[in-house]
Amino acid sequence: MLTKFETKSNRVKGLSFHAKRPWILASLHSGVIQLWDYRMGTLIDRFEEHEGPVRGIHFHKSQPLFVSGGDDYKIKVWNYKLNRCLFTLLGHLDYIRTTQFHHEYPWIVSASDDQTIRLWNWQSRTCLSVLTGHNHYVMCASFHPKEDLVVSASLDQTIRVWDIGALKKKSVSPADDGLRLPQMSTDLFGGIDAVVKYVLEGHDRGVNWASFHPTLPLIVSGADDRQVKIWRMNDTKAWEVDTLRGHMNNVSCVLFHSRQDVIVSNSEDKSIRVWDATKRTLLQSFRREHDRFWILAAHPEMSLLAAGHDSGMIVFKLERERPAFSVSGDSVIYVKERFLRSFDYSTQRDSQLMPIRHPGSNSLNQAPRTLSYSPTENAVLVCSDVDAGSYELYVVPKDDSGRGDSVQDAKKGIGASAVFIARNRFAVLEKSISQVVVKNLRNEIVKKCALPMAIDAIFYAGTGNLLCKAEDKVIIFDLQQRIVVGDLQSSSVRFVVWSQDMENVALLSKHSIVIADKKLAHRCTFHETIRVKSGAWDDNGVFLYTTLTHIKYCLPNGDTGIIKTLDAPVYITKIYGNTIFCLDRDGKNQPIIIDSTEYIFKLSLLRKKYDQVMNMIKNSDLCGQAMIAYLQQKGFPQVALYFVKDEKLRFDLAIESGNIEKALESAKKIDKKDHWYKLGVEALRQGNAGIVEYAYQKTKNLERLSFHYLVTGNLEKLLKLMKIAEVKNDVMAQFHDALYLGDIQERVKLLETTGHLPLAYITASLHGLHEIAERLAAELGDKVPALPEGRKASLLLPPSPVACAGDWPLLMVSKGIFEGGLDNTVKDEDEDYEEAAADANWGEELDVGEVDHMHDSEYTVVEEDVNKENDEEGGWELEDLNLPQAETPKAAPNGRSSVFIAPTPGMPVSQIWAQKSSLAAEHAAAGNFETAMRLLNRQLGIHNFAPLKSLFIDLQLGSHSYLRAFSSAPVISTAVERGWNESASPNVRRPPALVFSFSQLDDKLKAGYKATTAGKFSEALKHFLSILQTIPLIVVETRREVDEVRQLITIAKEYVLGLKMELKRRELKEDPVRQQELAAYFTHCNLQLPHLRLALLNAMTVCYKAQNLITAANFAQRLRDTNPTNENHDRTARQVLQAAEKNMKDTTQLNYDFRNPFVVCGATYVPIYRGQRDVTCPYCTAHFVPSQQGQLCAVCDLATVGADAAGLYCSTSQKR
Repeated sequence: MLTKFETKSNRVKGLSFHAKRPWILASLHSGVIQLWDYRMGTLIDRFEEHEGPVRGIHFHKSQPLFVSGGDDYKIKVWNYKLNRCLFTLLGHLDYIRTTQFHHEYPWIVSASDDQTIRLWNWQSRTCLSVLTGHNHYVMCASFHPKEDLVVSASLDQTIRVWDIGALKKKSVSPADDGLRLPQMSTDLFGGIDAVVKYVLEGHDRGVNWASFHPTLPLIVSGADDRQVKIWRMNDTKAWEVDTLRGHMNNVSCVLFHSRQDVIVSNSEDKSIRVWDATKRTLLQSFRREHDRFWILAAHPEMSLLAAGHDSGMIVFKLERERPAFSVSGDSVIYVKERFLRSFDYSTQRDSQLMPIRHPGSNSLNQAPRTLSYSPTENAVLVCSDVDAGSYELYVVPKDDSGRGDSVQDAKKGIGASAVFIARNRFAVLEKSISQVVVKNLRNEIVKKCALPMAIDAIFYAGTGNLLCKAEDKVIIFDLQQRIVVGDLQSSSVRFVVWSQDMENVALLSKHSIVIADKKLAHRCTFHETIRVKSGAWDDNGVFLYTTLTHIKYCLPNGDTGIIKTLDAPVYITKIYGNTIFCLDRDGKNQPIIIDSTEYIFKLSLLRKKYDQVMNMIKNSDLCGQAMIAYLQQKGFPQVALYFVKDEKLRFDLAIESGNIEKALESAKKIDKKDHWYKLGVEALRQGNAGIVEYAYQKTKNLERLSFHYLVTGNLEKLLKLMKIAEVKNDVMAQFHDALYLGDIQERVKLLETTGHLPLAYITASLHGLHEIAERLAAELGDKVPALPEGRKASLLLPPSPVACAGDWPLLMVSKGIFEGGLDNTVKDEDEDYEEAAADANWGEELDVGEVDHMHDSEYTVVEEDVNKENDEEGGWELEDLNLPQAETPKAAPNGRSSVFIAPTPGMPVSQIWAQKSSLAAEHAAAGNFETAMRLLNRQLGIHNFAPLKSLFIDLQLGSHSYLRAFSSAPVISTAVERGWNESASPNVRRPPALVFSFSQLDDKLKAGYKATTAGKFSEALKHFLSILQTIPLIVVETRREVDEVRQLITIAKEYVLGLKMELKRRELKEDPVRQQELAAYFTHCNLQLPHLRLALLNAMTVCYKAQNLITAANFAQRLRDTNPTNENHDRTARQVLQAAEKNMKDTTQLNYDFRNPFVVCGATYVPIYRGQRDVTCPYCTAHFVPSQQGQLCAVCDLATVGADAAGLYCSTSQKR
């Protein structure tokens, strides 16, 4: 059984497949009807109107309807599109067991516990006929798939076949009106429209189910006597053919398979049994542990079955339907109906090669599973699941005379997989012992190779190589050298597809595809929600694959898309241009024509073949939101611009691509404030002063316009803006403009007008306007403000602009292929450009006076006032201003290839650093702290980054230099690269310079040693802890230096642990036992010899004073074994040994056994003896008791104890 879908729910009593869609209805004992998509595994809908269990359910063949019948005596007809019940049919007087639509007429048949079968017309919503005759519950009733018959099964131990031909005639040609009255009276007593044709008796107990064969005159039935019976019928009689025994409890349901010659039955004995309908023998049995089966359903057109049980349902197939095939050159060799066949792609000729042996065992799934072909020897390996995995070797006759119908005596063998690896050699996997056996064409063993791990299957991977599939990874194994050439983590690989040049491979799983190169270096992975069925590479290096419903493509960068929707699953064998050759489930070869334009277009973009892209855009019908979104996502908005008709989208794409002319065109057509604002921002970014000014005019943003005139030095227009502000009575705008212009009199006038006399007086006095100042002083009287003494006033004037009243100078770059090559004609583009320039008034005399929200009377005031003050300027309104003719920008002689456009920003150096490196230090130097932390977490298990914060900041600051161009410009950050020299290429970025080096750690180590010798343990601890916390951000060059870094981690860890124990000992003055233990543990740290002598001397002294003479003597002996250079230390040790010999005892018991090797827990400071469980820090390797699992390491203060980590990575030389 191949389970395709499974649900968990209340007991399932009824099931029905949809004829076309991947849907199944399940009616539950709880009264709920569920609609499932078994392909996607999702619940689509629920229908809850029945009261009590729903036992009968059935989809209509063509209409969006289904019918249900339940224990509430009601038949309901539903529309699943409208998601509601259309109507209810009433008439039955007891539980309704089954309901079914007729395949052709608007009829429903229902069976009920009221001992009747009813036929209904669902269009007229009336009961056509009541079939009476059973004298117990009628358990099921169903129409014949072709003839005018109904079969019913009842607990009265009979099966009845009813002839409804009269009802059909009556429906097709209704009787005359004069005959209707007698017909109505006969209908009242049971009717003559449906008559019993046969009554089948033979079961000893009640019959639960009976069903017709789809094509043959056969009936199968299952009953409470635990038997399945087969019946045959002809025009005059029906009789029992055979009985199938094997079920251990009541048979609930039984039916003929729609596509295979088998019978499927299920039972309350918790089993499903499959029987050979011809031989009438049991083929296979499937059993559940706790669930009884109640119902079976067969898909009308596919090899799918469904079974309902106590806790849900399963959708399954009995056998695989994928044909075994192997592609060789211009042909495909495949198996169909026990024959080996060949299909030639060039001639599309299908020919039979030879018959192959049919498996002798009576079980399912014995058909060929895989096929391997050697074209030079014309040999075929056929693998199947016979005998838990076996192969057969055939040699195809070269002449037609040998291709008869007689089965060749094949060479056989046992093996989970078999595949050709050379012209006359094939490999067989012996799965149980993880071994590959290489054999010749005589089926003789040539070589045996042990595999490095347990392997499930093998595939061809080039001459002499095997691609081996393990549980969670795949490897390429070289059979000659017996080494692993490449490996890749990928679970549940089912099929392997190599490209024609053997440079790329696709690994197909049930719901994912992994693309890798020939050494299994990972390229990309993508996932599918629907099962992946097959795949093949085309000539362009694009992988095309099929799912249950689609043909799709995958580009080398992992982008996928749909090419075609499928009606039925197919298996791709070969791709020629726009033709895909496939095998269907019936073993038929069929060519499918596809449109490859979309993926060829994307591939050309990916490979930067822009001339091909240009050609496709002009000649192909590429459109759609998906294509536009793809072009935007991949950084080609300038290309997407030419696919779009919607002006808003065109505007957004033009802004994104920096095409200011196209953006201006769209902005004019849209004419909305926010679009003009965006245009102004982009034009300002490009330095296009004319369009900036035009956009600000359109938005009526006078503040931005004022500042724009200030920075471009257009003081004349700034003066006009100040006049507008005065007319509009906008005091603040007027004052700002006066400040920008340096107009003192205007500022004094404004301050005086608004009542700020003290400010007006100060402004006038400081700037030498004495007459105005005296007048204001007279008005202020005693409130004249005092002026500061000893300070010199200066006139506040705006700075001189860098460029006056023109566009910023732009970089001269060549126009790319997409900037102009996609327009229709040069003439059209030039006209648009000139029109845009004319509309925008790109000259210096561009007016700014249009203000829509001013009333007509206000316009009049403006016009009169401005004319009075300055007649030369003309009217302030746009239509009244006589501007000089703006000069149209002259196009360069080669205008299409060399124009001013904004350059595309390059990739920041920090981003390049982060992309090229997996070293945490270089990510921190690039400023990518988050990725640096992720790397440290993955490599060393570090979770506490607080001690590393300052180091991260130092790395970032140290890898950049900061330059100030001039006072008003922002600071420029420049990357500092490691190992840079003048001969280095400017286009190749080197890794960042790092402030921490290995030599610095060497200096810290010496300082730590010196402080330890001097007894400054707190200072020494800081040095060693600093080393431990700096090493994760160290980068070295060679493998030797990597080993030195690892050695330094061990040294620093031992000293940190020892020093922490010694500092802890000094705190415990009231606990002499613990003091002795900690002093003893300190001597077991891996210290330098001088420090070890001092630790031994210290421990000996502490234990001797506490009268633990045996322990003190041990330390004394260890001290003497080191040959101490200090005579006092040696003398003291001898004296302790002499004193201990006189009195060999310890006064207190210590948790210390110097005879048993141990390590010290870094958190609790207790010994962990050899053989006891412990956990370690993934970074510093300090040992801990198991209770510290998941806690922060007390030694390095960085990593989590017991965490999984990949290991230290501090050099690019560590890469394979």
